Amino acid sequence: MENQKKIGILGIGNLLLSDEGFGVHFVEYLEKNYTIPDNVSVLDGGTAGIMMAPFMEQQDVMYVIDTVAIKGEPGSIHCFTDEDVRAGTIHYKMSPHQVGLLDILELSKLRDRAPERTEMLTVVPEDLSTRIGLSATLEPRLGDVMEILIRSLADYDTHLIRKDKIASA
Repeated sequence: MENQKKIGILGIGNLLLSDEGFGVHFVEYLEKNYTIPDNVSVLDGGTAGIMMAPFMEQQDVMYVIDTVAIKGEPGSIHCFTDEDVRAGTIHYKMSPHQVGLLDILELSKLRDRAPERTEMLTVVPEDLSTRIGLSATLEPRLGDVMEILIRSLADYDTHLIRKDKIASA
């Protein structure tokens, strides 16, 4: 469809610090298990910081998947918008990447290239030790965050379909 929104899905995190890599693992999970419509772009942002700006500036709607450093049960899922952070309803620095992310969004606004909406789908980490792979607590949260994303994308008439459902059809 010509007037579909351009949607970006950005997973950020450090794979070397167990649960801190949740966003990167999420992108891998998404690409492995779902078909991605033409109006959706997906990026493993790792810890790229300002280098993510061109990707973000090309989107109408941004979804950022990351861990969040707030009080909460490890594995709990929290959803925020960039407006929530600016309004002071939540703590400004909830993630090691968030300051960079919000700075990129502010710079993009100054250049009149910011996404119309940015949503952060975050989880509270359990293990930040030097280890590759998610903890047993966060591993099942990949599917839970995916369900939240799927419901939210439906608001933009955009649908992700599981690859195994296509194969069995």
